[in-house]
Amino acid sequence: MTETKRKLTTILATDCVGFSRSMEKDEDLTLQNLKECRSLIDPMIKKLNGRIFYTAGDSVIAEFESPVECVSVAIDFQKAISKRNKSIEKDSILEWRIGIHLDDVIIEGDNVYGNGVNIAARLESVCAPKQILISPSVYDKVKGKIDITLEDAGTKALKNISEAYQVYAISPTGSQIIKTDAIKDKNILESNKNYKPKLAVLPFDNMNNNEEGGYLVDGIVEDLISEFSRIHELEVLSRQTSFAFRETNKDISEFCKKFGVDFIVSGSIRCSGKRVRISIELSDAFEGNAVWNEKYDRILDDIFDVQDEIVRKISIALLGKIELSSLDRANRKPTQNLTSYELLLKGKDLHHKFNKEACMEAIETFNSAINSDKNNAQAYAWKACAIGQGLARNFFDSERDDWWNKAVDSVEKAKQLNKNDFEVHRMLAEVALSSHNFKAAERRAKTCYELVPSDPRASSVYGEVLIRTGSIEKGIDLLETALDLDPVPMGQTNSDKRTSAVLFGYYMDRNRIKCLELISKLNTIDLRSWIVLAKISNDEEIDYTDDDWYKDNKNRFKKINWAMEVDRFHLNNDSAKEKLVEFATEIFK
Repeated sequence: MTETKRKLTTILATDCVGFSRSMEKDEDLTLQNLKECRSLIDPMIKKLNGRIFYTAGDSVIAEFESPVECVSVAIDFQKAISKRNKSIEKDSILEWRIGIHLDDVIIEGDNVYGNGVNIAARLESVCAPKQILISPSVYDKVKGKIDITLEDAGTKALKNISEAYQVYAISPTGSQIIKTDAIKDKNILESNKNYKPKLAVLPFDNMNNNEEGGYLVDGIVEDLISEFSRIHELEVLSRQTSFAFRETNKDISEFCKKFGVDFIVSGSIRCSGKRVRISIELSDAFEGNAVWNEKYDRILDDIFDVQDEIVRKISIALLGKIELSSLDRANRKPTQNLTSYELLLKGKDLHHKFNKEACMEAIETFNSAINSDKNNAQAYAWKACAIGQGLARNFFDSERDDWWNKAVDSVEKAKQLNKNDFEVHRMLAEVALSSHNFKAAERRAKTCYELVPSDPRASSVYGEVLIRTGSIEKGIDLLETALDLDPVPMGQTNSDKRTSAVLFGYYMDRNRIKCLELISKLNTIDLRSWIVLAKISNDEEIDYTDDDWYKDNKNRFKKINWAMEVDRFHLNNDSAKEKLVEFATEIFK
């Protein structure tokens, strides 16, 4: 019988990121590269008195008597792998992750057992590529003894261990750790600890036999974008910006460069009856490497749980540390009724077409979703949004007041059903701003922004409110963020709408230079922006009457009610409104 004993030891667990995917692509090349990596790590382990007691495929688990020696091996190994990767072809690059834990374990022959081994393996599984994560027991033993930077990486959910396990991360270079170390401009990141990774969720491939299911595929992806927008530590491109890429023939690298994207989420969805199959991958936009991938085969009723798991795992892969409570969707699920959910997604797809026929059909589809589930708050909210589109684009031939009342009633009903629906707060903010109820507008816009800080629509409405309530600098920042993440909003053909909003912010800030810079970027100068230009020019005694826009529109605006027109600027300053009314009346007399 083999003798068993206990001892305190340090466990190192490591494996190769995306190994299975690499094997599927090229088994021989991957195996050759694995052997080359092992030729680096194995001698290092042996040199510092370590012992490999388990290997399987790409996994290696070793034990060390000294935590300091164990961590030293991990650092040297990652440095060696990094050096190797810089000198070889892209297809041969392999990246590794390492988890380290110190614990009392059971030794039986050449094998090691116990919770200590499990924790090291779990730490390794939640590592980002090229990262080293250590447990508190290791941290206490190595801090101050190795020339490295140790960073509090918060808590992580370790399967079957703990939902909130404290971990620490190591930078092998000794410099400040950047959690997103596979990003386009590492020099910038290393000097900016507060950098937020920018994520693009691209449209998933529709693997269904008919195109009718396209609305379901796009709707699931749109929901994913909304969920990612709740993560404060990320920046997320808007649905419109990411989906517009599908209509172009541009290379993905060109798209990422244009929008400064750091990571890409892509995938495919197949729906068969009530089952849904999702393949998804997170990749590094800078190097094109897969950071994380997964396949799901579930019933469609489980789609919310799948979405939550995807958001959680990708957020952990990118950030290491997130507020898990921010991903609790229990009170945000639109409905438990699958028919109502599918109708909701179909209505949203119609709403995004921005034509009269589709808008009217969208409203009816949202009504059907409500009939299937009277408690579907999002159906009420999106119905109000569709009515708002119809009012703004003059899709309704008559009874505009009746349509407006229907929209207000729908928003109020949505608010009663779900106070966590950011769409409700966004629309209420828009209504309050239009009504010049600035306190209510700021309260609603702030709530919306706090719920989805990376949604450009939330940034936009909150910024619009703040530049009118005195927080001009913060308002401009938010409007510029909306312009960056969503330059061409849904329903628009260019970036004029976002740019003119930023322009008005700088006008409120009395920044003439920025105003002139932004006006030059407009394709078509809208009335508000032209008045801003004319007002600035007049203050500087520049002859604005030579401008072609002025000459073309002078007669058209002679009889306009400027008090009503300037009222649409939603200014929270009577004196400023009076000056603009007086000025506009004078130049168009």
